[in-house]
Amino acid sequence: MALSNFSWLLLALPFVGCTTIPTSLRDKRLATYNPKIVAADAEYDPMQTPIAKQYETELNQSKNVSGATLIEDGLSAFVIRAAFARMATKTIDIQTYIYSNDFSSRILIGELKNAADRGVKVRILIDDYGTRSDIADVILLNQHPNIEVKIFNAVKNRSRILYYPQILMDFNRLNSRMHNKLFIVDNVALITGGRNVGSNYFMPDDASNFSDTDVLFLGEITRGAADSFNKYWMHHLAVPAFVIPKAKSRCAMNKFERNFAELERTSNESVRRYNKIISLVIYEFKNKLFDFCWGHGRFIADPPEKVEMPMERKERYRGEIMLALNRLWRETRHSVYVSAAYFVPGIGGMKLMQNEQKAGVHITIVTNSLASTNAPTVFGKWENYRRDLINGGADVYEFMLSAENLRGGRRRHLNKPSCFSVMHSKTIVFDDKISWIGSFNLDPRSAYYNTENVAIFESPEFAARVRDMIMRDTQTSWHVTTDGDKTIWTGRRTGDTKPRVYTRDPDTTIFRRIFKKMTKIIPEKFV
Repeated sequence: MALSNFSWLLLALPFVGCTTIPTSLRDKRLATYNPKIVAADAEYDPMQTPIAKQYETELNQSKNVSGATLIEDGLSAFVIRAAFARMATKTIDIQTYIYSNDFSSRILIGELKNAADRGVKVRILIDDYGTRSDIADVILLNQHPNIEVKIFNAVKNRSRILYYPQILMDFNRLNSRMHNKLFIVDNVALITGGRNVGSNYFMPDDASNFSDTDVLFLGEITRGAADSFNKYWMHHLAVPAFVIPKAKSRCAMNKFERNFAELERTSNESVRRYNKIISLVIYEFKNKLFDFCWGHGRFIADPPEKVEMPMERKERYRGEIMLALNRLWRETRHSVYVSAAYFVPGIGGMKLMQNEQKAGVHITIVTNSLASTNAPTVFGKWENYRRDLINGGADVYEFMLSAENLRGGRRRHLNKPSCFSVMHSKTIVFDDKISWIGSFNLDPRSAYYNTENVAIFESPEFAARVRDMIMRDTQTSWHVTTDGDKTIWTGRRTGDTKPRVYTRDPDTTIFRRIFKKMTKIIPEKFV
């Protein structure tokens, strides 16, 4: 008699179990683990590195000063990372939710390997849920003597069959993810913001592009980021990548190196242009042509222990990020500009904003439309607050689907549904003087479950630049207003001679609107 599918699954379970890995440094299988990169490797003065020396005068002008320059478009975000990898002389630390296995990510792998070949110590910390770490080429770098890769909050059984059942069985831990995003060079240069590592964050021609914001910081604020990275790196949930079988495959590493060498050989002209661009960025930095604004900053991150908190404690969690955000809102007197990919303020946040509106604070919000969002469940919750915010005096804008709004990118058109842009920024400006940039989404997941990081920077000059960036995004977004019970979207696409007006979510099908309505049954805390 033929066995049923369920019977085959039962027979396969013993073999599936062979793919389990340690998920904690406390696992006895890691008792002999010795890190390749140790504390002594960071025992140097960041201010004496060549990167800091280029701006020595500015960094010494006052106590705890830092510089900040805005990175608006994806291509700039990539080439600046690559350029700083080339300028590194001591250490590179990367913390990310996603490290994709695509073209731009592999090019960055090449830059990291070249840096390590020069003697730079490289540490890479990736969340397990945010990447297919078993197949990602980045884990192969763990074989390099100067590179160490770790996986944070790993799923125990690597079988795809048991992947989701495991999440249900260990929901409290695996539902909480490390969403932090840091790129730290020589403990003096810091890139942080909303971007993960992947072509859809860097390349404007990618089919699904995330329009995002990063900031390059230089100076004192990097110290806080480095301290936070070390806490995560040393946490018991950060396990060495060699626990994943592919990470130890010399054959896979050799294949990757051959493919990379072949790419360089067959793309001489492209490689030459690429190197020319990176060299130009390095030249501009060394000749002090980077447009830094100088001020004082503060770096804040959730503790890694947040992942393991009991569910009831997570849902009451008020960490340093939330406390800082509430304090900034309460201290604001004139204006707030918000660029938030996912905006679900909750009852408490809504009450706070309404009190600010009554006190005369004008609020401008740019968020995703139903057409542009990659999370319609979150959009369904945002709708619960939108009308009250508008009626309270807020200017509300929702991102257009078409890629006319891509910063620094080429136009795409609505007749190519496979190409679209998702807003992914998490940026706020308070009273035209304080900027808030990081990985923190203004929604329950960031507040209570995921770990996040933000940089708070006080500089009127820099705040003006961030505000102007947000306002430019309003020009390619729908302005959402109300008229009685109606919600109205008004906006111009490139080439329009007069505004378009809609009384239902623009650029959406009836099926997407129905799906959005169905998601309203999901409790807000789970979006």
